[in-house]
Amino acid sequence: MPSSLCLAVLVIVFGALMFWQSKKAKEQQQEQKDFRANLQPGTEVITIGRVIGKVVEVDNEYDEIVIDSEGSKMRFALSAIAREYIRPAYVSDDEVDEYGNPLPKNEIENASEDSEADSTEAAADGDQQPAEAAVSGESKND
Repeated sequence: MPSSLCLAVLVIVFGALMFWQSKKAKEQQQEQKDFRANLQPGTEVITIGRVIGKVVEVDNEYDEIVIDSEGSKMRFALSAIAREYIRPAYVSDDEVDEYGNPLPKNEIENASEDSEADSTEAAADGDQQPAEAAVSGESKND
């Protein structure tokens, strides 16, 4: 008796998981369909082939879309559009620590002030020659 009870519970749990997965998949398909139906010219998109471009024209009659990628216009099926493209934020190496974690604002400001001071010192030092170079330069001219 207990083995049949375990089997029944296992079948019910398995059925519930399958139902939940199919419901989630249908929701994602509906969201994707709504996104593709509401595409407007000027929207940046990325295709399933990882081509990034701006929408130029949407033809719902033939389920096609024309995108402009760096001056090249390409025609794709609407089903080839993966999602809207959102450009990643640029972060300078001066704004993160050695592990990639963002630095506090005051440390970023201090680092930029230090680098500016170093660059002005380097510019001032660049006009002068070391003593050894000056001496060796004079002996070559004799």
